[in-house]
Amino acid sequence: MPFFDQNQFTETKSLLTPDTILQSRYRILRHLGNGGMGAVYEAVDLRLGHTVALKQTLTSDEELWKQFEREARLMARLNHPVLPCVSDYFTEGNRAFFVMQFIEGNDLARILEQQPGPLPRNLVVAWADQLLDALIYLHSRDRQIIHRDIKPHNLKISSEGRIVLLDFGLAKSQPKNSNDGDSCPSVVGYTPRYAPLEQIQDLGTSPRSDIYALGATLYHLLTGIKPPDALSRAAALISEKPNPLKPANEINSAVGLELAAILSKAMAQNPDERYASAVEFREVLRRVGRVDGRGIEYLVCKTPVDSSFVETGETTVVRRAPMSAARRPGTHAITALFIILITAFGVFCRYYPWKLPPIAVQESARQNSAAANPKWQMKNAK
Repeated sequence: MPFFDQNQFTETKSLLTPDTILQSRYRILRHLGNGGMGAVYEAVDLRLGHTVALKQTLTSDEELWKQFEREARLMARLNHPVLPCVSDYFTEGNRAFFVMQFIEGNDLARILEQQPGPLPRNLVVAWADQLLDALIYLHSRDRQIIHRDIKPHNLKISSEGRIVLLDFGLAKSQPKNSNDGDSCPSVVGYTPRYAPLEQIQDLGTSPRSDIYALGATLYHLLTGIKPPDALSRAAALISEKPNPLKPANEINSAVGLELAAILSKAMAQNPDERYASAVEFREVLRRVGRVDGRGIEYLVCKTPVDSSFVETGETTVVRRAPMSAARRPGTHAITALFIILITAFGVFCRYYPWKLPPIAVQESARQNSAAANPKWQMKNAK
């Protein structure tokens, strides 16, 4: 279950029971699961007679309550086939709710659990194309929207094989070309395996942060293995250990060298070394081919449809963001500087001519001299 910083707020334990009716309109059918800040239910709209998804905030913290309302308002302004539609927001019984389109189907975390191993390459590339189209839509708005939590658990596949990006609980909006100075307040959160270093360290996020998360998600789908987190990769660089992020084609040869290189670039630690935009990412992916439809049939036919959420062990860490008026400037530069510094430190440790104390030097010389003596060698051979 998602982790919440208990020093920041108290999680509400009162989940709704089946047949509860809200606003004299929405009747709860069942609890589907919990997201970063809320519980999600399947419900029926008694006025219009169709099924909806209803999300309830699980926090009593005032600032996080406001973030929940911002999520509803943000999603209500969106209109894209890969994004769910939000139709209502209300409060009742000291609780807040919003109503959105119900997507019948499994999320990719559940699919990976039911079908261990890589998913069909062409199918994953086709999904990536759809998701990048959605990111282009989000990132190019007057107030661009950064999702900040792309991962298999937040990607649902409908019974028709359509992919949908869910859970905007960590999303933030800001003017294009801003440096976080005029962004809407948002919670600080990340999912370790899919979040970039700058997000984990709270150095500020940008559209390139979503590019990293999508790259990490595609890596998981194409290899069947969760990618190592960005902190582990940074630690390996400092300690001169092998890079824990293996090229995707070394794990699954069907990925191919070209696609593996694309994923590596998308998952670069330095944001400036990633694709500059979702448009550029989509262009290079389209060069490796598109799905012919057979992959979608394969997945829809072989995966039983289950609208319930499933916990996969991937925790979303959430806490309230400091509500300062001025954000840290130059987030990309700070992240790049951090990576440069740790790289330089690793090189320094490797090549610096470390000097031993005089006594240690004498002892080392004595042992080397003894080792070169034939009598000493014969003695040790016995």
